[in-house]
This record gives sequence, structure tokens and C-alpha cells, in this order.
Amino acid sequence: MCKHSPACPTADSPDAEAARIVAAHPEQGWSLLCNGVLVFVDDTGDLLPDGQVITPRRHLTSAT
Repeated sequence: MCKHSPACPTADSPDAEAARIVAAHPEQGWSLLCNGVLVFVDDTGDLLPDGQVITPRRHLTSAT
């Protein structure tokens, strides 16, 4: 998918989120990267091009 030089990381690489943004929709809370990964800003989760879900990395705090 990526036509940048040097090429962006692939969707299955550990640094996949380092790819360039090709479509940003901050008002909706997501961005599409050139490697096909959908990054969700609010919960830090990802959706890979093959449909695999990457669990959010943000730790939720509970109100006590």
C-alpha cells in the first residue's frame, strides 16, 4: 500500500503506527494510515487491514 520512500512499516510490524496518516478524522476519533491500519485515538486501539483487533493500550482509571 505504501508508496513512500523509505517505505512505512507494514501493518503487522511492531511499529505499524509509525506509518503516515492518509486520512484523519479527529472529530470521529480515528485515522487511517498508509499501511491500512485504522488507529482509534480515544482508546488507542487499532484495527488491522485483515480485521484483527489490537487491544487498546490505554489504562482506564476508575472513579472511587
